[in-house]
Amino acid sequence: MANAFPKRGYRDLQEHLKALDEAGLLVTIDEPVNKDTELHPLVRWQYRGGIPDAERKAFLFTNVTDARGRKFDIPVVVGALAGNQEIYRIGMNVPLEEIGPTWERAMNAPIPPNVVEEAPCQETVITGADLIGENKGLDALPVPISTPGYDATAYFTATNVVTRDPDTGVQNMGTYRAGLKASNRLAVRMASRTGGAGGYLHWVKYQKRGDKTMPCAIVVGAPPAVAYLGPQKLSPDRDEAEVAGALMGAPINMVKCKTNDLMVPAEAEMVIEGLVDTEYLEPEAPFGESHGHIALEDYNMIFEVTAITMKKKPVLVSIISQVTPSESSVIKRVAYEPMFLAHLRDNLGIRGIKRVSLHEPLTNIRKVIFIVVEKGIPATEVWRALYGAASLRADCGKYVIAVNDDIDPENGDSIFWALAYRANVLSDVEILHHRPRGHGPKSGNVTQDGSLLIDATSKGDMPPLALPKREFMENAKVLWEKLGLPPIKEQSPWHGYDMGDWFEAWDENARRAVEGDYAENGRRTAQRRVKDVIPETPVRTVEGDPEL
Repeated sequence: MANAFPKRGYRDLQEHLKALDEAGLLVTIDEPVNKDTELHPLVRWQYRGGIPDAERKAFLFTNVTDARGRKFDIPVVVGALAGNQEIYRIGMNVPLEEIGPTWERAMNAPIPPNVVEEAPCQETVITGADLIGENKGLDALPVPISTPGYDATAYFTATNVVTRDPDTGVQNMGTYRAGLKASNRLAVRMASRTGGAGGYLHWVKYQKRGDKTMPCAIVVGAPPAVAYLGPQKLSPDRDEAEVAGALMGAPINMVKCKTNDLMVPAEAEMVIEGLVDTEYLEPEAPFGESHGHIALEDYNMIFEVTAITMKKKPVLVSIISQVTPSESSVIKRVAYEPMFLAHLRDNLGIRGIKRVSLHEPLTNIRKVIFIVVEKGIPATEVWRALYGAASLRADCGKYVIAVNDDIDPENGDSIFWALAYRANVLSDVEILHHRPRGHGPKSGNVTQDGSLLIDATSKGDMPPLALPKREFMENAKVLWEKLGLPPIKEQSPWHGYDMGDWFEAWDENARRAVEGDYAENGRRTAQRRVKDVIPETPVRTVEGDPEL
């Protein structure tokens, strides 16, 4: 066994907060803030107030109150895991462009955890009668309400919920919501849909074995390297702690729970240990879900608390989810996009793939996938990419659209432009039937959905985009700023460019025009007059392609 509080090769949450503060990415709020009515709405404004991703921050609340007038001595932090991509990058401790390759390497070369006997997450241990009653157990923790006005209770959202496969012994850590029901009881939602929760698969196994309960541990405030694994939905035979170790290049310290045999991250801020009933379910929700709608009441799992362990001075972590963009969508997107790209490039060997972009605003990254490809790759490769992206995950890819690399997948107008002029509805659209409904509100009786695949790539050369060439737009921008006109932000496309169907002779005509010599162009065209053709006959059908 290792010594108590061993060295580690990764930051815990509070060291991560210091790094964010040093980077100017942490806002500390010392004013009283009500966790039930004000805390999440305050942070929500940075996602619904027109603040760009780079300017979003993590918020640390040091003076938390509640609707009953209580004050808590445990701070609450929101946005600290992935308030924006830079925050996520600091948590990963790698350059942004290295996040994808780092995930790929971690998946392929896991590092087993290091087992310790003593851990910071168990400096304080609460059990027995100390879990029951007002201001005890869960009731003593400043758990915020995520969607005031709709949510039925306060919820743990930034969780790594640990369960173990009773057959193989492999642990799973998933991010599942856990709502307070009593000071010693939670309702936990482990998705039962295809591609859902690994913990649910374990629960089914315990149920079939005749076991009345399933050991479970809810980790809150794990080191970022571990926290990022929860939403990733690895295969059931993968232990997230091993992949987390590979992300950091060092084993993750793990310690055995106090009231069950599950292993949890030693440097977590707090751990809620307990047993999940495999026989009875209890109504859970409403709760604002990450698909952007309120999840209505469902029967979900009952978690009876057997212990709460924590650091002497913990920080309670909560994440902004619900309508995207949000913290939870950033966590998924930054890892999912490299995963899709690696699948298409490496697993399927598709040539010419430049980027995969998962649409985030309002759609929660799962529903709309854009595949950016080089111009001119074979149509067969485009369609392999479309089918490959649609089939990778059961809950991703309701709409999968291929575009060329002159189209900005984050600009809706650019996408509509590609759909309008580069996709033939009769030949460039396919529908896949019999797909799971995926992650979304349970409305109506629909149990299946499909995927719409669209090839919106250019099928050949086209005339240039009808905007002034780049040099003229750049010069005009200098003039704009000199005149003191309102600030402008470039919107792609902001200048014209050659799209293949263009010749040097036409460039020469354009050059003469901007030099004021339009008359020379007129002199030249006068020499090319013809008769016996109808108006709008293309010149090239009579003369052929132009030459100087």
